Amino acid sequence: MLACPLPSVAARVNSLNYHHLYYFFLVVREGGVGAAARRLRLAQPTISAQIRQLEKSIGTDLFRREGRRLELTETGALVHRYASEIFNLGDELVEQVQAGSVSLPQRLVVGVADTLPKLLVHRFLEPALRQNATVRLVCRQDRYARLLDELAAQRLDLVLTDAPIGPSHSIRAFNHLLGESGVTFFASEEHALRLRRSFPRSLDRQPFLFPAEYTSLRRALDLWFSDRGVRPRMVGEFDDSALLKTFGQVGLGVFAAPTVVARQIRAQYGAIAIGEAEGLRERFYAITTDRRIRQPGVKAIAEAAHDLLER
Repeated sequence: MLACPLPSVAARVNSLNYHHLYYFFLVVREGGVGAAARRLRLAQPTISAQIRQLEKSIGTDLFRREGRRLELTETGALVHRYASEIFNLGDELVEQVQAGSVSLPQRLVVGVADTLPKLLVHRFLEPALRQNATVRLVCRQDRYARLLDELAAQRLDLVLTDAPIGPSHSIRAFNHLLGESGVTFFASEEHALRLRRSFPRSLDRQPFLFPAEYTSLRRALDLWFSDRGVRPRMVGEFDDSALLKTFGQVGLGVFAAPTVVARQIRAQYGAIAIGEAEGLRERFYAITTDRRIRQPGVKAIAEAAHDLLER
């Protein structure tokens, strides 16, 4: 997720041509100018000219060329996010009118820290959808700091994370402890059965897949291993917890995850538990701008997490 656009850029957008914006939106969605031109039944130079006009009105490039591919610039990614909101809401408007509905769906925008296990996030969020059929859930995954910026700008209803907001942050927000879980080490079945013997000493010099160094779990693991004189061999370091588990699934290393999702890890990735890290706990938080949770969808998420996690 990207921070708020610079005022100097925003000031140059005197009037936005939504035809140009729609062409840009389709170019990104369809994967290129050629595909968008075929979808619109227009010539490629026509589409390219419209994109250049949009860039001129904004005052900066939206794409950069990487080899033969077009990649979004930082501003381009921001514009695309807003364009998606605009045109998806337009589609939703048509659907509502055609269905004869006079009520708007409740929109719940959740920021998810990229360090959180997706298996856990799914179990947190599912009740919000089941609670009310009119809820439209929007998930934004990004770095913790960027999510806090979005929360401060009131573009998110809450942030799900494994780290509380501290006094060093200038935004007015509140931590809501959802609960905590133990931490378990996992590996492919072949390796796990062998490593269970003499655990945790068996992890010494074993290939290990670590979460990124800025995460709270990584810091806790480093300290836990240091206290026990165990030195696993780092073979990978990952921002994305799902990708980390995929590498572990094929036997490339041991990895750590919350004990509460052990059954799901076994079912989805085929990895099995080696052992639980004694004394190591991982906490999970919802951060909101309200001292008390009032919004029904947010309350459903918090209650589901409380039921799932230890308090």
